[in-house]
Amino acid sequence: MAKSVADLVEHYLTAAGVEVVGNMQNDNLWEITNTANASGADIFISIHCNAFNGLAQGTEVEVHPGSRAGKKLGSCIQWQITDSLGTVDRGLKYRPDLWVIKSTHMPAVLVELAFIDHAGDAVLLRNRQVEFARAIARGVTDYALQ
Repeated sequence: MAKSVADLVEHYLTAAGVEVVGNMQNDNLWEITNTANASGADIFISIHCNAFNGLAQGTEVEVHPGSRAGKKLGSCIQWQITDSLGTVDRGLKYRPDLWVIKSTHMPAVLVELAFIDHAGDAVLLRNRQVEFARAIARGVTDYALQ
């Protein structure tokens, strides 16, 4: 589901005139961050589905606490998703330990769309991928306009 949303985000950003330099699904975090850093990208977005205990629900965006620009990007994306889809707003989560947001040389966020193990969120993840993608793309353009 996350890869489908990422593919749609790429489509919407490209249509808006944004150059997308990488859209990969890869478990090698070192390779992902090195590729991003070598690309000269202005921002980095990693898209995921969350899971916990079947009860937790909502959207959250993980950011590095030392990145003011990352916080701005994360806030723009978080607001667009929760406003558009009505997901529970779990807010920004400060995660200095996450490799993909601490090892990139540009503002970086890890988007947790919703909880795949929560019945209501799972329905959203299956049926509203287009809306998730549009919301992320709008968050990126909101960030770029600030």
